[in-house]
Amino acid sequence: MKKTRIFGFLLVLMLIVVAACSSTNDQGSTKDAAKVDGNTSPSGKLVIYTGRDEEMVQGVIDQFNEKYPDIQVEFLTMGAQQILERLRGEKANPQADFWWGGTQSALMVGANEDLLHAWQPSFIDTIDANYKDTEGRWFGEMLLPEVIMINSDLLTKETGPQDWDDLLDPKWQDQILIRGVLASGTMRTIYSSMIVRQGADTPDKGYEWLLKLDANTKEYTQDPNALYLKLTRQEGSVSLWNLQDILLKKYTTDYPFDYIYPKSGAPILVDGVAVVNKAKNLENAKLFVEFLFEKEMVTKLANDYYQIPTRSDIDQATMPEWYQELDLKTFDIDWQLMSEKEAAWMEHWDTNIKGRGKK
Repeated sequence: MKKTRIFGFLLVLMLIVVAACSSTNDQGSTKDAAKVDGNTSPSGKLVIYTGRDEEMVQGVIDQFNEKYPDIQVEFLTMGAQQILERLRGEKANPQADFWWGGTQSALMVGANEDLLHAWQPSFIDTIDANYKDTEGRWFGEMLLPEVIMINSDLLTKETGPQDWDDLLDPKWQDQILIRGVLASGTMRTIYSSMIVRQGADTPDKGYEWLLKLDANTKEYTQDPNALYLKLTRQEGSVSLWNLQDILLKKYTTDYPFDYIYPKSGAPILVDGVAVVNKAKNLENAKLFVEFLFEKEMVTKLANDYYQIPTRSDIDQATMPEWYQELDLKTFDIDWQLMSEKEAAWMEHWDTNIKGRGKK
């Protein structure tokens, strides 16, 4: 009887062990199956702060959602400087995941302030070292030559200002309209580059140049749309702006705009993107970056939205005619110096130069 009880106990123990092993194997099989056969489609949210054209942004997002339908994308449009300031204010609790459309100077500041996430996307080696952060915190998406913008109903490429210094000629007094400088990454870059152009060792000559430009400036508009409207109404005939937006308005709208590429060269702004540090939807932000830099998307944006890509491996035959005819003449700019000095330079301009040129 005693042997029978011992045998029964051992039998029960063996059954428990077998059941436990079976359960463990089943769990392992389930986990493996989930990896292979489960629903691995990305989902959740993605919040974007962007300085790009709203129509273009929505178009890219629509295509992104065709590939990733379970990711809900939200975006807010504002100037590059406004994005930087907003990310600063939200640093302890980031509300955005992706910064789309920032000047090189603004992105460098954001990186130095630990606002941007460092990583290595798949396309990293196709971007020239001059167009990306050494630690992978931001990547240039496109190049933006900053040029002279004209109302083509009033001026031609031959009759408009041919170079930067021509803008100081009294003949252009009250003919120049400028998008509000402090809120605009584009305008901050143009004005800072004019200071560098006069001699970066001291900003005084640059300040004097900007004071003369202010004397010919009729108005600083609140935003790009106000600039476009006033230029169309012939409240002015000349402005300073980026080539992409001018071409977009020229070829896709009824705006009477054209551009003059300055003879001495143009500051060529690197317009880039970055994943926000400690983003709540980090992986979705990375997916969007990879999607944005796919060759097919890069080519499409060049053809449809006049972007000059930073990717060096794009087949030139797939690029539009205007791109192949473009001669990108520039002048030397120390972008690191500009990123360090820009805030002080623009504060001085706002306090001591803006609205004082005519006095």
